[in-house]
Amino acid sequence: MPKKWLRRHLPSYESLGASGPLRPVGKYLRDPELWHLHRRSVSGAAFIGLFCAFLPIPFQSLVAALLAILTRCNLPMSAALVWITNPITIPPMFYFAYRLGAWLLGIDVEVTTIELSFDWLSSQFGVIARPLLLGSLVCGWVTGITAYVLVRVSWRMHVLQRWQERRDRRSATAAISARVAQNSLTSPATRTFSRPPTRGGLSQD
Repeated sequence: MPKKWLRRHLPSYESLGASGPLRPVGKYLRDPELWHLHRRSVSGAAFIGLFCAFLPIPFQSLVAALLAILTRCNLPMSAALVWITNPITIPPMFYFAYRLGAWLLGIDVEVTTIELSFDWLSSQFGVIARPLLLGSLVCGWVTGITAYVLVRVSWRMHVLQRWQERRDRRSATAAISARVAQNSLTSPATRTFSRPPTRGGLSQD
């Protein structure tokens, strides 16, 4: 995984510390372990962020931050991935989760859309609560596990690629050094020539 790219795009301490939902855990944000970028912390953060993104509750980022603190995973990535749920994506995501939950429970689908309004939620809560919660948990678990596996595999492949590049550079350097050494042994400055014979084939000695 490109650590420089992640550091450049993940939220900073200042942006998270000033965020309202994360103020209750503000004292933990300075823990350096929560900002490390390695395979375990990043893959765990990918699972936490995407799992919490499907939770049909407010303050998802706070839940993700608490889980990151408990599991010692990368906190900014956990919080950032929750942002995939927003006023544009929430209706289709949660409607899919609702339909999946209804199918798993074997009940009929009674609503055709999810609306972000208090009146709609208060009137439909009893109908969608169980299938929405079940579908959201299943979607979050499957999405989180998939992201966890993909991050670990891609991180491992990136490490192996870096190792291979180092070996290739060392082999190239060794080949260049060997070529230079060989050329120095056969250069004109190190060659030994015999004196050319004089006329008549006799030596001048």
